[in-house]
Amino acid sequence: MTTDTGEPTLTVDELAARAGVTVRTIRFYSTKGLLPPPVIGPRRVGHYGRDHLSRLALIEELQHQGMTLSAIERYLEQLPTDLSANDLAIHRALVASWAPDAEEDVTRAELERRAGRALSGEDLDRLAAMGVVAYLEDSATFRVDPGLLRLGVELLGVPIAHETILAARTVLVEHTRDAAQELTRLFRDEVWGPYRERESDPEHVAAMKSLSAHMQPMVVQALVTAFQRSLKEQLREAFRAEG
Repeated sequence: MTTDTGEPTLTVDELAARAGVTVRTIRFYSTKGLLPPPVIGPRRVGHYGRDHLSRLALIEELQHQGMTLSAIERYLEQLPTDLSANDLAIHRALVASWAPDAEEDVTRAELERRAGRALSGEDLDRLAAMGVVAYLEDSATFRVDPGLLRLGVELLGVPIAHETILAARTVLVEHTRDAAQELTRLFRDEVWGPYRERESDPEHVAAMKSLSAHMQPMVVQALVTAFQRSLKEQLREAFRAEG
């Protein structure tokens, strides 16, 4: 159980039951540094609280978005050490509202059914280069991004070299990561910071989730529009120079 103040009073078995994971998973996360250590009580029994529950919920959400444990570890290391259970709940809400559709593991037959056509080995290599599919250890199974599949299949007929696709993807990933970092910094300093000062507000998490959901389409549209305009300008200059 937990007290009204949220003090750590859960045993590891109770924490596992609340979070829907196994005790073994909790101990593993603890050894990896993904969970803070428990408070040691009488008879050397470890006790856990709301912060641990919130951290486990965040880890689960990040895993649903396809992040590996190593990536999750790096992500959690960047979070402030004084985050409350409420702050972690906000992080989880933000991750869920901004994340794209979850990736799926499908057989080759199912992948071809969704693609609407047969896929050769070269086709699969090109889709993998675009980040649409990923090869798994089981050669008969692929991890697919449903949101990109239709676009990837359409691009299979475009005469672009495999190496060019890889180079273009690298450029896009690097620059979008820079933009995401700057937008995250702005959101953290100008939006999340003021809301943290109102942490006692019972609708705090719901308000942040609603705000994030409204911002997401605006930011995505702004990024797309800015990229389209910049690309148009660069192409115009490039072909003018060639002329």
